[in-house]
Amino acid sequence: MDDNVLEQVYQERLEERIISYLASCQSISLEQAMETYYSSELAEKIHSGVDGIQYLDYKVLVQILLDTELHLNKQ
Repeated sequence: MDDNVLEQVYQERLEERIISYLASCQSISLEQAMETYYSSELAEKIHSGVDGIQYLDYKVLVQILLDTELHLNKQ
């Protein structure tokens, strides 16, 4: 496998973990978690590789999402 394929597989697995953990933490459906994640700035940052953010632990990434984006939507 070349590096691009490995990076894509890694990113897909990371997204699966983020979505699953987000659904669990927030007691929401996987569909809601997917919508929340894919519409977030965090997803954009992960896809673009900003500052290597995609290499943080998925639990840390969910906490970042909760702290920086989801609380803003509730205000």
